[in-house]
Amino acid sequence: MDRLLDDPRPLDDDTPVRNIYVDAFFMDEHEVTNEQYAAFTKATRHRVPYHWIKSQLPAGKEKHPVVNVSWEDAVAFCTWQGKRLPTEAEWERACRGAKEGKMFSWGDEAITRKDAHYQSEATAPVCGKTRNYFGLCDMIGNVWEWTSDWYERTYYKSAPERNPPGAASGQYRVLRGGSWFDDPPLFLTCSYRSWARPAERSQTVGFRCVKTVRRAR
Repeated sequence: MDRLLDDPRPLDDDTPVRNIYVDAFFMDEHEVTNEQYAAFTKATRHRVPYHWIKSQLPAGKEKHPVVNVSWEDAVAFCTWQGKRLPTEAEWERACRGAKEGKMFSWGDEAITRKDAHYQSEATAPVCGKTRNYFGLCDMIGNVWEWTSDWYERTYYKSAPERNPPGAASGQYRVLRGGSWFDDPPLFLTCSYRSWARPAERSQTVGFRCVKTVRRAR
């Protein structure tokens, strides 16, 4: 990822704090797993993550989140399922649950190993930690998650109050949630914004999908 770990003002891009409204949506309860992604690549002949030896998912890692997938790979998977990537605003709403204005899904209490998978050597099986208010797993930790938004440092100053779609263009896509590699609490919060080039594939980056709620007329 392109975010510098020694950035002297790492949180400058998550202000100003504003009330933002998002329409209802469905979100996958956990990050896309290796076995889910393997079914996708078998059905579509889409490329597999480059670390899969002989194109086979790593043995014993079926329930781990898939990694080494680009933004385009993530979009392709979500489209195949009739879904899409979440906007950055949707992702943060899902992460916060009922804890508006708090650092974590569970409030401002210090992060513990029961809350998230972090400072480790690799990914862990999904849903091994406490679920948040919405019943979602691993919103913080395990792997960074791609969102649909282009990254713009000052976007919060001009974003619309309802369903902000992200910047119109850019070089990077927004990542949220932190990963197995990261140290708390800086990167492992509901508000921290990171980014990567859309073509980048990293061992710390995965994704989950959302689906728009179609309202009856």
